[in-house]
Amino acid sequence: MLPDFRLAIVINPDLPLGLIANTAGAIAIGLGARFPALAARQLVDSEGRTVDISSNTPVPMLQADADTIRSLLLKALQQQSERAVVAFPAFARSLHDYREYETRFPDRDLAAEAIDGLGIAGPSKWVKSLTGSLKLLR
Repeated sequence: MLPDFRLAIVINPDLPLGLIANTAGAIAIGLGARFPALAARQLVDSEGRTVDISSNTPVPMLQADADTIRSLLLKALQQQSERAVVAFPAFARSLHDYREYETRFPDRDLAAEAIDGLGIAGPSKWVKSLTGSLKLLR
């Protein structure tokens, strides 16, 4: 992982609360898979109980509407350095089998899709340039 590293998750606040939570969780798994060093550690308490850490980096949860998220996604995809870009397109909700999503994805144009959420991780300056004007998700 980069020494000057940041991440952010951006969610459409118009989604119902359960879908916001689902979107954020799915995106977080994608970011962690791309950069395992975000959480690939364990801690032991004073009684010897071991837990896996949640994250060693702050995870700001930001909000934006679907059009803004799609625009951020398209800008983020232009970045060529070490980075993660995890998108949660709205059409994924209608599919309940990942294999079907994987099969249908190549026929979709992300520039024309509603995007419910986006996770980005990489150089701090890049992440800030994309998300600096966004409000916290409340």
